[in-house]
Amino acid sequence: MPKIQAVLFDLDGTVADTAPDLAAAANSLRLADGVPPLSVELLRPFASQGARGLLREAVGLTPEDPGFEHARLRFLSYYEQNLCVNTRLFPGIEPLLAGIEQRGTPWGIVTNKVEYYALPLMQKLGLAERCAITVGGDTTPNPKPAPDPLLHAARGINVAPEACLYVGDDLRDVQAAHAAGMTSVAVGWGYLGDGLPIEQWDAHHVVHTPKALHELLETLC
Repeated sequence: MPKIQAVLFDLDGTVADTAPDLAAAANSLRLADGVPPLSVELLRPFASQGARGLLREAVGLTPEDPGFEHARLRFLSYYEQNLCVNTRLFPGIEPLLAGIEQRGTPWGIVTNKVEYYALPLMQKLGLAERCAITVGGDTTPNPKPAPDPLLHAARGINVAPEACLYVGDDLRDVQAAHAAGMTSVAVGWGYLGDGLPIEQWDAHHVVHTPKALHELLETLC
């Protein structure tokens, strides 16, 4: 395995805990219908699935339902206006990123969140000027689990894919990393969804804390 020269991260559920603001957007639809809100913890596992997963859980709508698109637009309108009210970096992420920067290793974000939301959120979190590249879900024609956005990021920072580490909290992150020829790290502090257990994702590495990821990077970089 070649020495790792760059670290790429998923955003939601890996670097930033966006679940509180995404859950608030989903609950805004319930409140408008006079229905009590659901807890953030109940909605948290579906935060990485975006509007599709959250609307299914919060209001029982799927893309096949006639009211889905209207609900999706209401969800996105609320989220746009409340993008970073309670969103925070996960504990331990700031020192992790600082350590990567001190090592002189470039890092970036590859997310399925479209650029319209990802770029301003990165600004609000104070990360935009620090990361080498931010790739959104619509930056390339095919989002994760396709390798396209990861390969786009590697080209953008001029690092060979096999020298990149990709870190994420969803099975599609591992699939995208492998398709791109990158080393994959699955993290246990994210949203994880309701599918296969993280140990069955076939990631090259599994870590459960940012500190453990920092220690892993010490051996790989």
